[in-house]
Amino acid sequence: MIAVLAVVQGDIGIAGLAASGILVAVAIAISLWRQLGLERSLLWASLRALVQLLFVGWVLQFVVDPDDPLIFSVIWLTAMIGFAAYTTSRRAPDVPRVLSLSIVAYAASAVVVLGVLFGFGIYDLEGRTLVPLAGMVVGNSLAATVLVSRQLLIAANEQRDLIEARLALGLTAKQAFQPHLRQALRTALVPQIESTKAVGIVFLPGAMVGLILAGVAPADAVKVQVSVMYLVLGSVATTTAVMSLGISRELFTPSQQLRRPTQRP
Repeated sequence: MIAVLAVVQGDIGIAGLAASGILVAVAIAISLWRQLGLERSLLWASLRALVQLLFVGWVLQFVVDPDDPLIFSVIWLTAMIGFAAYTTSRRAPDVPRVLSLSIVAYAASAVVVLGVLFGFGIYDLEGRTLVPLAGMVVGNSLAATVLVSRQLLIAANEQRDLIEARLALGLTAKQAFQPHLRQALRTALVPQIESTKAVGIVFLPGAMVGLILAGVAPADAVKVQVSVMYLVLGSVATTTAVMSLGISRELFTPSQQLRRPTQRP
């Protein structure tokens, strides 16, 4: 059984945190030097991230203690799924029934991935494991879900003549749209596949680096990181698959006709 190794043996302190802000100043200086006009965005993003993480860190103390009721973690997970679905609906507003489909997709991914991790005893089912792992499931699936949603809508609009020609030849809606569904899924999954292949050689992922900085043996950190990488890959694949299947059905009427999605100005 792999336990979560998260006991921090050092504290960078307020001074260390402030000193790390020098790197933000470096980014702002580069923006000024090259006249990028991103100074305010860089500063706002840095301050916002700090405030959000401080707030989350404060709230997490009520769910990560082994004595805290697990229901608090479940509520947190539900809120994450709802917010991710809302974010998806904002980024892909023209997709039919995007909000409800997103909720189903994220929930399905959470059930599958967390079911494997906790069902097989890879991690102990506690608040300090459920919340971070669920966050990885939902967070890493968000961009791919938005991407596959947009790709399917673009295909339905730009390839309408080709799809309708297939329908006219007697193909079902599923068969007529299958090539576009396959391409959208490939577009969403390939970046994650490439990232998985490059891990450990091109870059060291965050979880592994964090554990090593916390004093955990590299071999143990690798075990945790591998499970996390597999978690991300599985969650992205599950979420995009469920989302794409749902959207492909919504794009057609019960009589196998391609709908005309209404696009916002």
